[in-house]
Amino acid sequence: MFEYHGWITIREKPAGDDDDVRLRRIVDDLRLRIAETASPYLLDLRWMNGEPFLHLGGHANHRSTDVTDLFAHVAAVAPGSYGLLHIRDDEDPGHENEVRVLRLARGEVTHHTEPLLSPCVPKLEQA
Repeated sequence: MFEYHGWITIREKPAGDDDDVRLRRIVDDLRLRIAETASPYLLDLRWMNGEPFLHLGGHANHRSTDVTDLFAHVAAVAPGSYGLLHIRDDEDPGHENEVRVLRLARGEVTHHTEPLLSPCVPKLEQA
């Protein structure tokens, strides 16, 4: 089982003074990448109050690298972006009983254990 829920605020650079033309180009390129993903799950990129946001979520039988690759891609093309991706993957060796969090900040994606939901047994489910 591979369950994930996440969001990204897309920014060109950490300073917060994005060039509108370059940011729109980044968003347009991300739209193309999302369209090529062909996922049946939530992949929603939209502008809200003048800023672009990406929301994603899904629940598949097996792990897919599409969502983690997308997080890494955003880090590379828009290093001012930030966001979180919560993943529960019962096929992840050493992390089968954890909810993992990918944190995107300043062009880097780091991996963490989510202490509020881990260990999944007994916090989320009974043994």
